[in-house]
Amino acid sequence: MSQLSPRAVDPRGPRFAAWVTTVVLAIVLLTDGGWLLAAQTVVFALGAFLGLGVAPYAVLYRLLIAPRLAPTTEREDATPVRFAQGVGFVFAAVGTVGYLADAPLVGLVATAAALIAAFLNAAFGLCLGCLAYLRGRLLVSRFTRARAA
Repeated sequence: MSQLSPRAVDPRGPRFAAWVTTVVLAIVLLTDGGWLLAAQTVVFALGAFLGLGVAPYAVLYRLLIAPRLAPTTEREDATPVRFAQGVGFVFAAVGTVGYLADAPLVGLVATAAALIAAFLNAAFGLCLGCLAYLRGRLLVSRFTRARAA
């Protein structure tokens, strides 16, 4: 079994958060909602920088959804999920600046990219940020082994 961070999460929680994020980002695209995207940026920042335990969608899942589901024996490392939240934060921050600085094309492209990633996670369990984190760790590991040899 791979080493888990001290905070392993129920994998259904990030999928729920991805569904909520998908809806929020779709509304942003439909309304050019720079201020709504700013709020989503804060949501990403909380999850990435303070931890999933304080991320608003994770709190909603834990308080409203999880008690209604059968307990899970499956857990996943929170670190890749937090990294993915950080990637989402970057895209949402760029999009927010685009919308609020009257550069709507920048806002649209950054928001669309974040929406695609959120939808892939929500619908198919494919977390692009998590994959980037794991791929990055693999590259760093290979690089450090090559330098040690």
